[in-house]
Amino acid sequence: MSLNIPSVKERVHPDEWQLRCDLAACYRLVALYGWSDLVFTHISAKLPHSVSGDAHQFLINPYGLMFDEITASSLVKVDMQCNKLDDNPFPVNPAGFVIHSAVHEVREDAGCVLHTHTRAGVAVSAQSHGILPISQQSTFVLASLAYHGYEGVAIRDDEKARLQKDLGHANYLMLRNHGLLTVGKTISDAFLSMYTFENTCRIQVDALAGNNAQSLTPVDPQIVKGVAHAMKVQTDGLGGQFVWPSLLRKLQREHSDYAL
Repeated sequence: MSLNIPSVKERVHPDEWQLRCDLAACYRLVALYGWSDLVFTHISAKLPHSVSGDAHQFLINPYGLMFDEITASSLVKVDMQCNKLDDNPFPVNPAGFVIHSAVHEVREDAGCVLHTHTRAGVAVSAQSHGILPISQQSTFVLASLAYHGYEGVAIRDDEKARLQKDLGHANYLMLRNHGLLTVGKTISDAFLSMYTFENTCRIQVDALAGNNAQSLTPVDPQIVKGVAHAMKVQTDGLGGQFVWPSLLRKLQREHSDYAL
């Protein structure tokens, strides 16, 4: 059944339309890679000043749509209280925005916040040792990783301050017994970070199957220490330049309706 969502392309600023297309693409890619959780979890993207004149307006998914249904025009524009700022007919899930608003509130560099409940991510979040330095992927995560303890379903505003303190300046956040979160300057940065985070967890779950942490070969701590610099040299800006365009080409071949 078609949702028949009218296009907003002619009614929004070109910069907003581009952001909408990238965010819709991110939702489709999350679904394509199997990271979605029905209609739950969110990906939020901050609108640029050129569009809103306000540092606290965001795009987020319409509540009730599967990630593989989301289009550029179906995304909802909200403020920091998750109030709708457009005439989008779809509802928004205020409870799901608590985590996102907490991050956007204190991180000016948070152009995009991506949160998942994947099987591997939740599994590792429940392991007391957290992320182990046992793969090349894990060293990238460990270079900018923080943890936040589970406080129940994230619906209370009073949790925000504790989450903000735990996150600090990290770009990877493991929500204990809950899932994974990445922060990116751009949508492509947040997606590529989640790709690394998710694979780190999958590798760890596989490596621990039938073994214990003490039986695994860890990466030398000195190598882990030097990864932050290596990561900047190797990947800074390259994800948006090379990987993201290739992912968009993949969507164009398989799910081109995301940009409607």
